[in-house]
Amino acid sequence: MNAGTFLRSTQLLEGDFFENTIIFITEYNEKGAMGFVVNRLFPRSLNELQAFNKCLPFPLYEGGPADQEHLFFIHRRPDLVADGVPVAGNIFIGGNFQQAVTHINNGTITEKDVRIFIGYCGWDKGELEAEIKEGSWLASENEELFR
Repeated sequence: MNAGTFLRSTQLLEGDFFENTIIFITEYNEKGAMGFVVNRLFPRSLNELQAFNKCLPFPLYEGGPADQEHLFFIHRRPDLVADGVPVAGNIFIGGNFQQAVTHINNGTITEKDVRIFIGYCGWDKGELEAEIKEGSWLASENEELFR
């Protein structure tokens, strides 16, 4: 598996936080893995968060159960958002969030360019591999992140 892989939950995760989820893996190395649920909208939008109440409405996603006190983002606009870390292809994680918000507000970045998450999914070394082996996840390279 590599960063840039998608994981689709199986029936083994029914009744769990991860039921019917698709996760995009943004980091995969000898320490473990990190990713974000990309198909579950958060019930509030960016402008409904106190720190961003001057922003335009923009969807947020429930990235995962870990660290739900922070925002994370992935994008495909390194030309507009500095300091992002390459994940795979033309997808980057993080970078200058203020630049991203400025471009969201002036319309030069849209939902087809960036996803903002509350929380993330994380696995220590060997955990994700064990979950895949037991049949909880199906790996796929063929999902579409930005539609």
